[in-house]
Amino acid sequence: MSITTRDGLIAGLGGNHDRIVIDKASMSNAAAAQIFSLWTANGVPSAGSAPGAAAVATKALTGALSFTNQTAPAESYLAWLSMMTGNSTTGVEIHDRLAHMGGLSGTVTTAQGALSLVTSDPGADRLGAADYSGVQWWLEVYTALGATGVSATVAVTYGDDSTGNLAAVALGATPRAGRLYPLLSASPGKWIKAVTGVTLSATTGTAGNFGITATRCRTVVSNTLANLPTVMDWAQLGLPECYNDACLQLIIPCSTTTTGTVRGFGKIIHG
Repeated sequence: MSITTRDGLIAGLGGNHDRIVIDKASMSNAAAAQIFSLWTANGVPSAGSAPGAAAVATKALTGALSFTNQTAPAESYLAWLSMMTGNSTTGVEIHDRLAHMGGLSGTVTTAQGALSLVTSDPGADRLGAADYSGVQWWLEVYTALGATGVSATVAVTYGDDSTGNLAAVALGATPRAGRLYPLLSASPGKWIKAVTGVTLSATTGTAGNFGITATRCRTVVSNTLANLPTVMDWAQLGLPECYNDACLQLIIPCSTTTTGTVRGFGKIIHG
C-alpha cells in the first residue's frame, strides 16, 4: 500500500528502496539567470539523446534516474537526498520528463514541430491535475543555434481546447546545448496541453537542433552553496511520488557562466 505511516517511511528508508546516484558534468556557455536542462550533460546518469519525433519519455531512456517500478498498491517516493553543486545556485530541480520532441531547425522560418500530451500521453498519474496545471513546457536546445537573435511564436492548445499564441519567446544569439526557454500560458487560468507549432521570426544563421519538452517538477533542492553538500529528508523534499516509468531528470537555474557540476545520492523508497 502507499506509505501513509511513520513505520512505512522508516521501513522504506531502512531497506525497501532504490539508491540513486547523481554525478553530472558542468555545461558551459551559460549566463546567470538562464535555466539549463542537464538531460544531455555527461556523467551519471549517462547523457540523454536529443529526441526525434514526439514521444513519451520514460525511465527506460538513457539520461533518466533509475528506480524500480512497483505493483499496485505499492508506490515509490523520493525520501532522502544529499546533493553538492560546483557553483552556488538558488536550487536544483528534479523533474519528471513527460514527453519531448526534437529536430527543429534554427534556419526554418515557417511553423515547425508539435507535441501533444493527448497523443503523447504519459498517463494520468504522471500528468497530475486534469487541467494540466502541473505541467511545465519548454523550448529545449540540443545543438547550438546561430548567432542571430530571433523570437519564436509558439501556438498552443489549452486544456479547454481553446487555442492561441504565447507571448513571443526571445532566443538570444547562439543559444547553447541545454538551454531551456519556459513557455508560459498567455491566458490566466488556462494551462497548455499541446504545442501545435513554433515559428521563428527569422533564421538564426545555423540550423542547430532544438525541440519542445513537457515536464512536471517533483522537488527542489534549494539554495545550494558551492562544494558544500545539502542534505534534505522526506519532509524537506515533500515526499514526492515517483510514478511508475517516470523519467526523472535535473534542471538547474544558473548563477554564472556554467551550470557547475552536480553530484549526490539519495533514496527512492517503496511501500
